[in-house]
Amino acid sequence: MMPNRIRRWVETDTGHRVPNHSSKCRHMHGHRYRWEAELEGDVVTKRGVSEEGMLIDFSEVSEILNTHIHDVVDHAFLVFEDDEVALDALRMMETGHRTVILPFIPTAENLAKWAFEQVEPHISSSYGNSLILRAFHVRETPKSWASWYDE
Repeated sequence: MMPNRIRRWVETDTGHRVPNHSSKCRHMHGHRYRWEAELEGDVVTKRGVSEEGMLIDFSEVSEILNTHIHDVVDHAFLVFEDDEVALDALRMMETGHRTVILPFIPTAENLAKWAFEQVEPHISSSYGNSLILRAFHVRETPKSWASWYDE
């Protein structure tokens, strides 16, 4: 059993749309997303190392989140690969517009799973403390969260 958990998050300003939605989410819009990794493991007990007493240094988690989430989706528009209406509109943007084409509709639920898959391969420890990415949480609005759990 790994009783210790930590969380670290980054925020992005990111646009999307849910093309089949029956209400206003079918329109292009954006959110201040919070992308939150939840890690689980044993506390490092090796004496004298920088991570002694931690699961992992929070700064290491931040670096992973910045590289694999923030720098990919911040000030970008997330679009489903079959959403021709949005793709046509985005093609009219100036060169260099940040568009991320995804093989799924960019709902909070799907983005939580996607983020988990982007981050999980980069979570590791040199100290044998069984460190794993347990869950990934995506906050789309202050009242709306979705999570993907490694079961």
